[in-house]
Amino acid sequence: MGSIPTPAEEPTAPSTSTDGKVPQFSYYANAQSDFKPPLIANDNAFLGDVFSSDNPTSPITAGFYRLLPGPELIYTYTYDEMKILLEGDMQITQLKDAEGADVVKEEVDAKKGDTFFFPKGAVVRFRTREGGLAWFCGQRGRGGA
Repeated sequence: MGSIPTPAEEPTAPSTSTDGKVPQFSYYANAQSDFKPPLIANDNAFLGDVFSSDNPTSPITAGFYRLLPGPELIYTYTYDEMKILLEGDMQITQLKDAEGADVVKEEVDAKKGDTFFFPKGAVVRFRTREGGLAWFCGQRGRGGA
């Protein structure tokens, strides 16, 4: 049976099996509404890892990113990541490509359901008018953002 964390405890990653058995899945009921990611920047950017694999050669971590109205966040990706906007709005602009070169700055006015891929090395600006919540999945270990 999978682990079922309460909002007060941090969910744990599925364990790697050394006996040949398939690891159990993990489950977080109502995570979109109950999981509260911690503040990571300014006074309006929150990010929290919900689940992480423990694969040392190809780690993967997923969780929530919330941005409230206020200062923009400029982030340099040190890993590949995908993101889907679940609630609200975000204005997302890639400022530099994966090689560090300036790019044509086309801002995407993201809405619920819009999905993004950010390659390792990309520099991206996040802004919001009303606030937004996104689910991310990145090729990194827990706490590696």
